[in-house]
Amino acid sequence: MSAIGKIERVPLREVWAHEAYDLTRWLEENVDVLDGVVRLGLEAAEREQTAGAFSVDLVARDADGRTVVIENQLERSDHDHLGKLITYTAMTDAKVAIEGIRIGESLPAPLLTLIVQPSEGGRQAGEVKKEIAEGASIRRRFWTGLLERARRQTRLHGAISPSDNSWVSASAGKSGLEFNYSVTQHAGQVELYIDRGSGEANLAIFRELLAHKDVIEDSFGGPLDWQPLEGRQACRIRKRFDGIGYRDQERWGDLQSDLIETMIRLERALRPHIDQLTA
Repeated sequence: MSAIGKIERVPLREVWAHEAYDLTRWLEENVDVLDGVVRLGLEAAEREQTAGAFSVDLVARDADGRTVVIENQLERSDHDHLGKLITYTAMTDAKVAIEGIRIGESLPAPLLTLIVQPSEGGRQAGEVKKEIAEGASIRRRFWTGLLERARRQTRLHGAISPSDNSWVSASAGKSGLEFNYSVTQHAGQVELYIDRGSGEANLAIFRELLAHKDVIEDSFGGPLDWQPLEGRQACRIRKRFDGIGYRDQERWGDLQSDLIETMIRLERALRPHIDQLTA
């Protein structure tokens, strides 16, 4: 009879010393790593969302626009964290909770757990849902302003309508390649996103572009963040701006200008190489 392993909690502090500053920040910037396992189409994870008297570590959206709550914990599981996680899922209409496990000496792995929403929400559920809806409305206004300004300078996103998502996309002219704007509460970025549904195909395209890295960055006018995301599905080439996001409404003009100008430079630098792709 084959031996059966036992599930053990992973001592995550060996990897991330501080929950909020290390683990949560890493997950916010690498939510695609998590999505490579759960396959929910996770996008735009954001920190410090409120849920009544609590704050949620991360709130993301899946491919269907549903809310996904990610509660990080570096210590031993306890009733307090479990109770808060259930509260979060109830108050934000989330349907999925995630934690880290391992079996024996294996590498750590995410554990996906379906949580049944309680029949009665907390007293503050309505306020939390209102805040989430408000965030969607703010993002739509941000994209409306950005796209109106962008159309006066480039045709790239000329046919795209504003949405309440954290990103807007336009085809790069090749299957599986998109030029995306994205924004979170206090950050924004532009990127070439590569996803043909196959990790192998995506890496082939990425590596073909990477072979021209020096020429591309010289044309762009500075360094870019090249993310092959090996072992996961998508790849991307991006430029990120920290410190201003959709919650900083008094500075929208600055962020929109930076994003549009950077998108124009990114497309100009990549276009000749995208057009010559053999992958």
